[in-house]
Amino acid sequence: MASRNEQGATDYLPIADPYVMLYNKKYYAYGTGGTTAGEGFACFSSVDLKTWKREGQALFAADSYGTWGFWAPEVYYVKSKKKFYMFYSAEEHICVATADTPVGPFRQEVKQPIWDEKSIDTSLFIDDDGTPYLYFVRFTGGNVIWVAQMTPDLMSIKTETLTECIKAEEPWELLQAKVAEGPSVLKEKGVYYLIYSANHYQHKGYGVGYATSHSPMGPWTKYSGNPILQGDVATGLVGTGHGAPFQCKDGSWRYIFHAHWSKEKIHPRTSYLKKFAISNQGVVSIYGSTVKPTVSK
Repeated sequence: MASRNEQGATDYLPIADPYVMLYNKKYYAYGTGGTTAGEGFACFSSVDLKTWKREGQALFAADSYGTWGFWAPEVYYVKSKKKFYMFYSAEEHICVATADTPVGPFRQEVKQPIWDEKSIDTSLFIDDDGTPYLYFVRFTGGNVIWVAQMTPDLMSIKTETLTECIKAEEPWELLQAKVAEGPSVLKEKGVYYLIYSANHYQHKGYGVGYATSHSPMGPWTKYSGNPILQGDVATGLVGTGHGAPFQCKDGSWRYIFHAHWSKEKIHPRTSYLKKFAISNQGVVSIYGSTVKPTVSK
């Protein structure tokens, strides 16, 4: 049974730090929260992005390193390995688990983090030449986004390649704490786009910006028009951020993100959708009406 709101109706997608994967013409959503018992992650599915159903528990704490702090899962189907990979953090350490189906169960064969240092918010990017890169947050003077190449088995990082990408420096990024987090990377016409969130998630001004580079390792140049998402006037949403872009069945793109429950209350954070595009001039936008996905009872 899905999480319920204060009125007792399952009328929202009850996850924060949301991520959507399209596989075999069906959408699968994962995020922080949304579980019915214990820790781990739930999986939700949809055919139209509007109405979702809870598929069950995608990952249980018993099948993973850690017993608390299961945050920000992202799931990828790696065709060459015929496996689904879930990247996430537990107890402020980044982890990866695998499964044969998008709904799981995901398990770690060896219950250990990808590396020993505390880190969160993982996002995988595999370049055209097949090189895998992992973007994640290190606590190096605040929350700072770093990248490292991964080993071919996608189970660990090459620490000698660790490179800093983005940290909070601009006025809009420093409304509360020094936080840059929630990275996602896309490549379009030879340009790499790093979409990220800034400010503490509890701040109403939590928002989304992006930076570009001609290499997956950087250096990155932040867009002068940031933030591209920071609240939503039409719906009154605040605390909008830590989402991910994804491609739809018709070839268009959407951006899923979370927002505070209301202007007065942060939790339970709820997921929403907007359109996402990169223009011919290489400018990223998150735009259009805000869609609130619903979960069937």
